Amino acid sequence: MKRLLIAGYGDIARRAMPALGSRFEVRILSRSSGMDLDRPESLSLLEPADAVLHSVPPPQTGENDTRTTNLLAVLESRRILPTRLVYISTSGVYGDCGGALVDESRAVNPQSARARRRGDAEAQLALWCNSRRVALVVLRAPGIYAADRLPLGRLRAGTPVLRDADDVYTNHIHAEDLAGCCVRALEQDAPAGIYNASDDTRLKMGEWFDLVADRAGLPRPPRIARGEAAERMPPGLRSFMAESRRLDNTRLKCKLGVRLRFPTVRVGLEGQGLEHEHAAGVD
Repeated sequence: MKRLLIAGYGDIARRAMPALGSRFEVRILSRSSGMDLDRPESLSLLEPADAVLHSVPPPQTGENDTRTTNLLAVLESRRILPTRLVYISTSGVYGDCGGALVDESRAVNPQSARARRRGDAEAQLALWCNSRRVALVVLRAPGIYAADRLPLGRLRAGTPVLRDADDVYTNHIHAEDLAGCCVRALEQDAPAGIYNASDDTRLKMGEWFDLVADRAGLPRPPRIARGEAAERMPPGLRSFMAESRRLDNTRLKCKLGVRLRFPTVRVGLEGQGLEHEHAAGVD
């Protein structure tokens, strides 16, 4: 059985584990396992792997992803290099596209520090994998949602969103579908490359909040003009509302061959008992 290293054992990796555990001998690199990509000396016992699922987020500060640097260094030091590496990145590397339809041929233009760190990780991985003939799959994920990953706290707090005239397009992927993308990308016949790991939804941020509010039985958020955002919105939300794009997922479905269980957020919010979760007030 081939060996798989999962670097970062968060929500998506856990969701993918049932499928991966039946196909691979899995090793996990995480702080709970005693290995920390911020402390390279803790990685000395890491065994070689045939494939790697890299889901560790970059550090919270700086312009570079030193965790990816440390991961590649330890992989390089092992006697056997992996033949396949899958990285969960972010669609934020595209930056603001003015609401345009964006496919994977668009040049990256990250405008936030966190997106620049993701872009740095992608660049490091591409250089390392290309020079060593390692198949690299990059999954550029947008907003990830599930029953326990919804903006219910903001809705209960009455946090406003932009009025339609000022609003931005947003993109989504259900956590189960992103886990499925990872499983597919780790298959031997999965074509290497970059993929927009997004669903088929086309809607603006305010529409998303309205939809979640309606499903949860909560009041819809108030709408404000962009000029009021600095005073009435938290900085994190404002940063997301500074960028607008619509992701084209044709390549994900047609080349990688992913079949989405939840092709739109409307389907996703109705699936897996989500409405029951909302009624229970899960945040």
